[in-house]
Amino acid sequence: MSFPEEGPALRRQVRALVEEHVGFDDPAARTNCWAVANPDFSRALGAAGLLGMTWPRAYGGHERSPLERYVVLEELLAAGAPVGAHWIADRQTGTLLLRYGHEEERRRWVPGMARGEIYACIGLSEPGAGSDLAAVRTTARRDGEGWVIDGQKVWTTNAHNAHVMIALVRSEEGSQRNAGLSQFVIPMDAPGVIVRPIIDLTGGHDFNEVFFDGVRLPATALLGIEGEGWKQATAELSLERSGPERYLSCQTLLTELIRAVGTEPSEGVRALIGRLVSETWTLRLMSASVAAQIAAGHDPALEATIVKDLGNSFEQAMPELIQAAVETDLSSEAALPIMLGHLLQVSPSFSLRGGTREILKGIIARGLGLR
Repeated sequence: MSFPEEGPALRRQVRALVEEHVGFDDPAARTNCWAVANPDFSRALGAAGLLGMTWPRAYGGHERSPLERYVVLEELLAAGAPVGAHWIADRQTGTLLLRYGHEEERRRWVPGMARGEIYACIGLSEPGAGSDLAAVRTTARRDGEGWVIDGQKVWTTNAHNAHVMIALVRSEEGSQRNAGLSQFVIPMDAPGVIVRPIIDLTGGHDFNEVFFDGVRLPATALLGIEGEGWKQATAELSLERSGPERYLSCQTLLTELIRAVGTEPSEGVRALIGRLVSETWTLRLMSASVAAQIAAGHDPALEATIVKDLGNSFEQAMPELIQAAVETDLSSEAALPIMLGHLLQVSPSFSLRGGTREILKGIIARGLGLR
């Protein structure tokens, strides 16, 4: 696996855009930045051709390789750029619409996603059906040629910014587990859609709960084939688990640590930096190899799950390791303690995104033939 020859030019382009459009007044906002929304910056990326990079030009995309896109994502995450508004739409929703969606839905949503103007969220988890995704109870029932959706989703990232959701719901009455599930494209401004915020420990608003009260949808809102929602959702999770954000959420903290300790850190801090840098590099090579397999037309679902599991463990451990190694007053207004204090509070949630660690290990075990 090797990065494309266009990589250096892309890196320079991204760095210039970040410098031009992003102000970093709040150090905490540079951590876990793919949950920080900035619509102006998303539109700037779209205008520069850095969203929808792998999509067909007919839908506003740029027909570039997954590895070129990977380079752009690396640079954005390493800089701590605020990419949360467009992240889900660019990472998976646009791709799923192109793969499974009705042409009317593709034309309605995908070009705006490539411009950085239309944002998305994912309707999977529910109360009582988080890690046990096959237990979803939100329903879709036929009403003439269309559908009516009733139910609830929870922990819905970006729902308060999103224009559209792809939701997994039960479309066959009386069906059990992963049978009888379908995916639907739901406009977030449709009558009957209600979004309520879930505020985290830091006061941040990333998660939401979403209610559907008799939401009426046209026949074109069915994504793919009725009853094959489980298969489609697992393909969606492969996209969600395969990106560099699964090990780079804390990268800006490591960069700030290196800057803060200077050229003569203590022996213990020097050893920690060496450990964290080497683990970052290893995860980078593993993650990029997943992107290379996607570029070659393969579906590296198992490999993506392994990287996600290892990356989450790395991300969650980093703040505590740094706290133990460096004497830091978390009440200080310096960048390092602000970033460290923020990540100590939010990093426990990292292993919930895209599947809990226990679920991932079960998937890995099945993929390796161990269960």
